[in-house]
Amino acid sequence: MATAGRTYNDAIDALNSLQTPYAVIEARRKAGIRPDATSVREMRGYLRRIGYTPSDLDRLHIVHVAGTKGKGSTCAFVDSILSRYRRSGGPPHKVGLFTSPHLIAVRERIRINSTPLSEETFARYFFDVWDRLEANSDVASDDAPPGTKPIYARFLTLMSFHVFLSEGVDAAVYETGIGGEYDATNVVERPAAAGISTLGIDHVYVLGDTVDKIAWHKAGIMKPGCPAFTVEQVPEAAEVLTRRAAERDVDLKVLPVDPRLKGVGIRPDATFQKRNASLAIALAEKALTALDPSFKLDSACPLPREFVEGLEQVVWRGRCEVKEEDRVVWHVDGAHTADSLKMAARWFTGEAAKRKGPLVLVFNQQGRSEAVGFLDALCTTVKNADPEGVGFRHVIFCTNVTYKTTGYKRDFVNHQYNPADIEKMTVQHAFADKWRQLDPGADVRLALSIEEAIDTVRGLAGEAKVQALITGSLHLVGGALGILEGAEAL
Repeated sequence: MATAGRTYNDAIDALNSLQTPYAVIEARRKAGIRPDATSVREMRGYLRRIGYTPSDLDRLHIVHVAGTKGKGSTCAFVDSILSRYRRSGGPPHKVGLFTSPHLIAVRERIRINSTPLSEETFARYFFDVWDRLEANSDVASDDAPPGTKPIYARFLTLMSFHVFLSEGVDAAVYETGIGGEYDATNVVERPAAAGISTLGIDHVYVLGDTVDKIAWHKAGIMKPGCPAFTVEQVPEAAEVLTRRAAERDVDLKVLPVDPRLKGVGIRPDATFQKRNASLAIALAEKALTALDPSFKLDSACPLPREFVEGLEQVVWRGRCEVKEEDRVVWHVDGAHTADSLKMAARWFTGEAAKRKGPLVLVFNQQGRSEAVGFLDALCTTVKNADPEGVGFRHVIFCTNVTYKTTGYKRDFVNHQYNPADIEKMTVQHAFADKWRQLDPGADVRLALSIEEAIDTVRGLAGEAKVQALITGSLHLVGGALGILEGAEAL
């Protein structure tokens, strides 16, 4: 157990020590080393070291979700639906949610009944896992190397299992980190249901540079004998999912937009979000059936009240959020792929059309060279939707450093990026050069921190309110929300 005096900040400092340094990541990249089956074998070893086997996870009735776009929203929908049944007496009686990344505080990644762990609870369970790993660090009979701990994201995954099993969670929703086949969450052997949201190009170094390669990884969460669902995919992805389902003897169901969503207030009211909601309906139904075999939805009848309320009242921060100040209307969306940024741009232009004022962009995506290519669609979509054909009048590229004077918030420390690139704003200069090519008339600026970018936007406001879009990464969005709300967690 955690000893007295070890605080949440101590836990975050210890967790940050498990990050893979930039130099190591670069060396692996140059050597062509990528995650493989060893990753999951090691996770099973670490799981045993803290006192569990994969079969223990069956008690959690896990809904496992992978995908490129919409997996976070799908998880939030499922969590929200299950929570409505919990409030009406259950089952489930306690709902867990594991997602990544966090927006403001690491403890947001592990939630019980939709609420992030408190700092005290997080620290207690963190050091419980830490101490168990150290006590069993020299075990040589499993696949985890002696004397080691799992890296950052894997440690949090391991910790989430310990938290949920210790707290008596009987339904848990798990979002994969990157991919699926070799993701840390894939120690789950018998999920109540697996879901694959819309697939596209993302994390190309780890997963591959084509959608069929990416689909192969995402399909890895499908398990024999367990229900699996996906939404309409591009043909290359659909073919891979179908083939891998057949190889694993999985009955993969491809879901259309659920007709029962007619009249349900899905936000935003867009096809992509209705696909996510349709996937969530199927996943939540299977989770509820796993808990109560008599539970069944009638496809010919309207959705039950709990489903409708869960879908309509879901809270999923950092996605399609609007926050209004005296002189600035902030539009916040954590889109971070070419396709999702195009969707975010469409959403933003629809919202901005309701008000007057110049359009401003705050953007960053650190450490991914392909992100420069994402700017074309963002620029074109907004310019084409602007009645004046201007688009963004001001564009600010910032780093993910949180504050102007004190630097990163402890929960945002990230050793995986080259500190020299951040100091020189190498990526930001590349973004700026690209945008000036796309739109020579735009006022393009750089900011060393998120706080400086926000202050710059506020300084641009005149008689008409500025309409600002903050997008490009969840890390940027989380830092911005923390500053805008003065919040320690969401």
